Amino acid sequence: MHNQLVINKSPADRLSVVFGALADPTRRAILERLVAGEATVGEIQAPFRMSQPAVSKHLKVLEAAGLVSRHRQGTANLSRLEPEALREADDWLERYRKAWEERFDRLDEVLDELQAKAR
Repeated sequence: MHNQLVINKSPADRLSVVFGALADPTRRAILERLVAGEATVGEIQAPFRMSQPAVSKHLKVLEAAGLVSRHRQGTANLSRLEPEALREADDWLERYRKAWEERFDRLDEVLDELQAKAR
């Protein structure tokens, strides 16, 4: 099923892959590391208690989600954060953030009315 989502790149499917990749705390930590700049698998692996092949598997999931790209520089394979996929997820979440803010604004109005009546 994961491969079908990667192949079918409709916006909803891309979001499913992105959120699936972000669901793992190790992958989120890898993204946090890549905010500081490009890194090799060895550099990414250093703070974790896992093998380089395990980190490479996490990187493949992040790459499939469009969150990370990899390229060769000399003899090093470097991974780089690709923030555009995060922007798509943030745009999707923004709709819900606005709805919650509107609800909180309405709640504030109701509370203000209740306080005014209590005086």
